[in-house]
Amino acid sequence: MISTARQIKKSFRMGVSSAFLSALILAFTGCETTSTPSNTGVLAVPNAYAATSSTNADTLTLHEGDDLKITFPGASNLDTAQRVRTDGRITLGVIGEVSVSGLSPSELEKRILELYGNQLVSKEVSVTVVSSTFSVFVTGAVLKPGKIVADHALSALEAVMEAGGFDSAKADMQNVKIVRIENGRTKNFVVNLKDALERDQADPFLLKRSDIVIVPEKFSWF
Repeated sequence: MISTARQIKKSFRMGVSSAFLSALILAFTGCETTSTPSNTGVLAVPNAYAATSSTNADTLTLHEGDDLKITFPGASNLDTAQRVRTDGRITLGVIGEVSVSGLSPSELEKRILELYGNQLVSKEVSVTVVSSTFSVFVTGAVLKPGKIVADHALSALEAVMEAGGFDSAKADMQNVKIVRIENGRTKNFVVNLKDALERDQADPFLLKRSDIVIVPEKFSWF
């Protein structure tokens, strides 16, 4: 009887421990949720640095204003350095104008080889992007709203500073909205730039080409 009682107590303790462990695991796994856009398409980001550069990284495609270096290992007389024009084209020797906007460098290399065809003894060409510019737009409660052109990675906070900074009397810095169009769909992000100004954080919310940064005004009853 004593042995049986001890076994019952041991089983009870093991059952309680297992239940406690299961509850603990559930609590921890339940905390790891993935943020998803709501039905309105708005993704709330805790602060301006919550979106990492990997989230904001663009697949490299050529656009207006990009400076290109195009070299032909077997025909150096065709080598050229050009900027993509506003119509998205460049001009190459012998073949003339070529539309390059929207192509990746490797796609342009293939296109050039196709256009030159048998005119090239060595079927080699290299396209290098020397520098690239892109535009974003800043509007709302800033001192100089408008178009911002950058030739380097640009954060939401930097774009606001380029637009003259916040209108301190009106700007709601905690709910700055980023409007982005990807694959024909509009995405909205809300970032806290007040937090970005006050804290030393490492990963800024990087903007992509044609993003629109909207700084709303503070809500007031009067």
